[in-house]
Amino acid sequence: MGVVLSKKKLTSFQIIIMGFSSVILLGTLLLMLPISSKTGEFTSFADALFTSTSAVCVTGLIVFDTATYWSLFGQFVIMLLIEIGGMGVITVAASFAMIAGRKISLMQRSTMQEAIAAPKVGGIVRLTIFVIKATLMIELLGAVAMSPVFCRDFGIKGLWMALFHSVSAFCNAGFDLMGVKSPFSSLTLYAGEPLINFPIMLLIIIGGIGFLTWDDIRANRFHIHKYRMQSKVIISTTAILILVPALYFYFFEFSDLGLKERVLSSLFQSVTPRTAGFNTVDLTSMSEAGQFITIILMLIGGSPGSTAGGMKTTTIAVLFAIAIATFRRREDANFFGRRMNGDVIKNAATVFLMYITLCGAGGLIISIAEDLPILTCLFEAASAVGTVGLSLGITPGLGMVSRVILIALMFIGRVGGLTLIFAALSGTHHHVSKLPREKITVG
Repeated sequence: MGVVLSKKKLTSFQIIIMGFSSVILLGTLLLMLPISSKTGEFTSFADALFTSTSAVCVTGLIVFDTATYWSLFGQFVIMLLIEIGGMGVITVAASFAMIAGRKISLMQRSTMQEAIAAPKVGGIVRLTIFVIKATLMIELLGAVAMSPVFCRDFGIKGLWMALFHSVSAFCNAGFDLMGVKSPFSSLTLYAGEPLINFPIMLLIIIGGIGFLTWDDIRANRFHIHKYRMQSKVIISTTAILILVPALYFYFFEFSDLGLKERVLSSLFQSVTPRTAGFNTVDLTSMSEAGQFITIILMLIGGSPGSTAGGMKTTTIAVLFAIAIATFRRREDANFFGRRMNGDVIKNAATVFLMYITLCGAGGLIISIAEDLPILTCLFEAASAVGTVGLSLGITPGLGMVSRVILIALMFIGRVGGLTLIFAALSGTHHHVSKLPREKITVG
């Protein structure tokens, strides 16, 4: 009876955190096994934990090259962890429950709602089924699109390469198997290959716009005026965050490339920081300005209820809307003829401050601990908390303290800062009484 009561006290946020933690631990134990490494030796707990966390949190930061260190079994475990982390632990668990014919309780539906950021509990089972079917179909189509190139270069093994990269791209993970050509090279060997670039970019974008946006597109097709306000904000913000950085990269970063590679690289490096982690160019060759812009894109990330991490496109859009409303001396910020309530604005400001603080503090500690340039360490910290996976090459050589920081940042970035806060404060009481108000000047 005591166990039953304790379970009933768990909130949706606490269940989500426990779910992610359990999968990370299970993945760690599997990756530690000799069968997971190509050498047939045990992998240390610390290295397996880092890899498992990176996979479940769909980040892509690695301490070992995925293709050369892990066996086929180890790679399969990593892909499975990426899939679970991308779709969400709760979504995957719910799918198994539905397959088994179990009835989904109201508490489980509420947890599913929080897991995919749905606006209401009603219709959540139908939406979850749609998400699972669409995910598997899109990943399969992505694998089919890339298989001709990979089979050309790797033979029959190219089918596995295509499937792995399709899952990794859709889930915005950034893990790759290109180490067989050159360790830690990501997709730099395919910088001028459209049949790899475009499928990867499309998978990243589709996975990063969010499940609710898919549902809007499925239900309303091209009737954009019928979309939810959130879907309109996500689509327009995503378009801006792809086009504007791509123009910068084209004119200021990749001028030494041929026209085709320059166009593809500019688009790819604009898409991948939010929050996939693949790269087709050497990131260390970019200017500090280019690396700083990439840091900003990594922190922004994808959209709510998606496979992507980061502070989310809606957060940055809300903050810009607030600023515009303030400049115009308007009382309310609005999008597409709809105004936002105060809770959304407070949450956006909180999330923004949280990510900036985590990135800044994490980068500073790593810089001090490793005696490395602060921009390089901020890049790695932003990649971790934004669950991106892009790296300037310092992660494999980091000490234990720095790795623990990156693990913590990856976990916080995937489950969401607000989820952790709401889970921690679930037992606190909210006071109805209010303190006296007094004005404070800002700006």
